[in-house]
Amino acid sequence: MEAFKSQNSLAHREKSDGGAVSVTIPASPFMQKLGYGTGVNVYLMKRSPRGLSHSPWAVKKINSKCNRSQQSIYQQRLNEEAKILKNLQHPNIVGYRAFTEANDGSMCLAMEYGGEKSLNDLIEERSAERLGPFPAATIFKVALSMARGLRYLHNDKKLLHGDIKSSNVVVKGDFEAIKICDVGVSLPLDENMTVSDPEVYYIGTEPWKPKEALQDDGVITDKADIFPFGLTLWEMMTLSVPHLNLDNNPDDEDESFDEDCFDEEAYYAALGTRPALNMEELDSSYQHMIDLFSVCTSEDPKKRPSAACIVEALEASLPQE
Repeated sequence: MEAFKSQNSLAHREKSDGGAVSVTIPASPFMQKLGYGTGVNVYLMKRSPRGLSHSPWAVKKINSKCNRSQQSIYQQRLNEEAKILKNLQHPNIVGYRAFTEANDGSMCLAMEYGGEKSLNDLIEERSAERLGPFPAATIFKVALSMARGLRYLHNDKKLLHGDIKSSNVVVKGDFEAIKICDVGVSLPLDENMTVSDPEVYYIGTEPWKPKEALQDDGVITDKADIFPFGLTLWEMMTLSVPHLNLDNNPDDEDESFDEDCFDEEAYYAALGTRPALNMEELDSSYQHMIDLFSVCTSEDPKKRPSAACIVEALEASLPQE
């Protein structure tokens, strides 16, 4: 059995100030696949050597199906993500665990894992079960946790996350903990909260991109994270992807995305704008979150609040103990 394990695993070594630490990462088929992103897969790595119980890790690896050129690009992003994540420590940011090198020279990023699902997974599950919008109190909890994480990134670390969306938020249990993940395309902010380095550019994910990121001469500031933050709240209220179901009839039994009926022209015209809300599904308990969504998705970035302002406003709304 030991020989079998050895044959079907890769020995990695984490390089740290304290010297090299041996870390054994099982081969991909021997780990549970948790999810995937552009060019990468994420796996659950259970760690219980010699009967000891250790907390599991989430391991991000380059997708082996990518061609050599793609692997080089994604490897660079993974290198940058590891470098950034190692210097972050906040209860609403996924924690760094190890950056390990395989015998073939490829790298794996190990992160904390506590039984989380992505917020996007939970949205899709709720949509499939036709449960309607998440409760307003749950959306509030996600908003406050995300805003605290963004305040830390923007104010303390001078970093723009650069790809805020529901799939980059992980949730433990029944929203016991909410953390932002995937900092691989983060951008440095200067003292004016602006991305001024000409060598870097905003990548993001198209449906969540703010107006300024869609313009060739758009100025990218910390507010470029606030627009998709607002859209993430919208996702929880609509159980949809921004701008992708523009022509769907809400009375249709099949609410899945229909590529044949997709209006590409309308989709591109809608990017960077505030999507509509179906107010019939949202009672008065949602008003605070509706207002927050609205102000965060202003097309003019100067009209969006900072993460620090959002935290202050939401914390002021918390029940007094």
